[in-house]
Amino acid sequence: MERPTSDLPLLVLALDQRGSFAKLFGTEEASASEEDVARMRAAKTLVYRGVAEVAAAVEGAQVGVLTDEEYGAEVLGRARADGRVVAYPVEKSGQQLFDLEFGDETAEHVERWDPDYVKVLVRMNPDDDADDTRGQLDRLRALSEELHDSGRPFLLELLVPASEAQLASVGGDSTAYDRDLRPGLAAQVIHAVQDAGVEPTLWKIEGLETTQAAEQVVAAARRGGRDADCIVLGRDAPQETLDHWLRVAAPVPGFVGFAVGRSIWKEPLEQYLADDDEARLLEVVGQNYLHYVRTYLAAR
Repeated sequence: MERPTSDLPLLVLALDQRGSFAKLFGTEEASASEEDVARMRAAKTLVYRGVAEVAAAVEGAQVGVLTDEEYGAEVLGRARADGRVVAYPVEKSGQQLFDLEFGDETAEHVERWDPDYVKVLVRMNPDDDADDTRGQLDRLRALSEELHDSGRPFLLELLVPASEAQLASVGGDSTAYDRDLRPGLAAQVIHAVQDAGVEPTLWKIEGLETTQAAEQVVAAARRGGRDADCIVLGRDAPQETLDHWLRVAAPVPGFVGFAVGRSIWKEPLEQYLADDDEARLLEVVGQNYLHYVRTYLAAR
């Protein structure tokens, strides 16, 4: 089973949203009708096509796709056929505490789609309830060990939401939290995850404001000589903010790319749902993706 070995940057279209994706269609994931589901699946395929149509213009980098099987099954198949780097999520969507979407059947689903990376999203903060943290770490360790035994790289998306006390300590200023507190907290969480026996190949990290912060997070990911890298996630940020995060991370050894989703496709998809202009959706999604590709590569 071949896995990604390229030293080229990995520039991922993130399209694994499920609960939040359903809300764009005026529904909830649990109550979506067959028609709703069909529309969501078609929309994800269109978004992927927008990126696929400009992929030939991406030089000196790998084009990656992160998507789910519920609404993105066709995308998974197309991306594999197109030779993209494929990442596949296995966490339950929209949960505060990490758990597996498919429980004991996770390995069967992973085997079916044969992704290059198996991805989970985890929300964790040093101020979290100790029992909640222990439960998340136990579940992560079991998955990490299973993936290691099967030779499948593990992609861990880490969100570090502020606790009430942490946010209060910076006067309720979320920007100050991101700049002054989150990098150190992220490093603490990474250490705790590692100490629990969880070993991601790739960390998907919220954007960082300074080079020093990016270096701090990479040092945590690579602590003790670990062979691990980081990529920047988009967090539905406006273009100016995301451009800054990419320019900060790109030159830092250990950051190897990005995984950007809604900043690429949310607005053009909303417009498409209003006007049904497929050509416009494809064009805008493609150009948005290329914008972040060029921003990242120019900053390396």
